[in-house]
Amino acid sequence: MIIERLRRELVLVDIARNGTPQANPGAMIVGPKVLLADEFSASDGDLVTWRFKAHKIGPVIGKRTWGGVVGIRGTLPLLDSGFLNKPEFSRYDVAGKAWVIEGVGVEPDIYVDNDPAKEYAGEDQQLDKAISVILDLLKKQSGKLAPVPPYPIKKGGSAQVKK
Repeated sequence: MIIERLRRELVLVDIARNGTPQANPGAMIVGPKVLLADEFSASDGDLVTWRFKAHKIGPVIGKRTWGGVVGIRGTLPLLDSGFLNKPEFSRYDVAGKAWVIEGVGVEPDIYVDNDPAKEYAGEDQQLDKAISVILDLLKKQSGKLAPVPPYPIKKGGSAQVKK
């Protein structure tokens, strides 16, 4: 669902009387995107990172994800009231040539490793890099909607644009 929302493409701009322009389709992010990932990104974190890269939504910044996406389904009850989850499903590429993600993870487009001492001091090098990258991307793709064009003047059965 997250990736599908991020993949939305602007096709129209809606505006209501006395309103402000809104992206159509709605609930989308207009402008460039980046994704932060690291070795603690696992399971759905791996899958979101994989799909973000596969759909070329934007650059992935950070470190290779953990690579654990074999899913579990159902539980087997144990006598001590515990349970056992068993691996049930995984993923392979659409060409049917390779199993993906599991045990490998997803490589970032821009590798940045947080230095533990700097992180402890409050500096997040991955986040700082993501901010730098997105600011550069915003220079090329503003993320703003186009301004409202001149309103049409309708008279005599035809519409004319006010110049």
